[in-house]
Amino acid sequence: MFMSRDARFEEQAQALGYRFDGEIKIGGNYVPLVRDGHHIYLSGQIPRVGDTVVVTGAAGADASLADAQKAAKVCAMRALALLQRAVGSLDAVQSILRITVYVQSAPTFTQQSEVADGASEVLFAVLGDAGAHTRTSVGVLQLPKNATVEVDLIASVRA
Repeated sequence: MFMSRDARFEEQAQALGYRFDGEIKIGGNYVPLVRDGHHIYLSGQIPRVGDTVVVTGAAGADASLADAQKAAKVCAMRALALLQRAVGSLDAVQSILRITVYVQSAPTFTQQSEVADGASEVLFAVLGDAGAHTRTSVGVLQLPKNATVEVDLIASVRA
């Protein structure tokens, strides 16, 4: 049975236990995305649901690997919610070209790529082959609002 990407998005939201249909708040003087032809550039998304950053602190100290992966999933879902609003349906996404995953990391934490797998899993689960992407994962000292993870991405969409 065929399931639209929008339905798979809702399925992922339910699995995470969060809703992504409310306001996607931004925290500064910038826009959440810019469209240039077929490309959409999304600003970094932290794991915020409503007013709450749901996973905070350094991975490997304050947050476990599983917590950090969950944070990456929430970030990816926020990015997909913004894409969905921009183009009307996730079925219009041709591909995810690139993601960057920033992980607030304890000094000895080296599993940034495993954290990034959380975001990648969501993109593949919702978009299928269109979710295939290049990726960089980086450990950082601090992120906005003490978020454990921040994810930005570039997508290609149908006109």
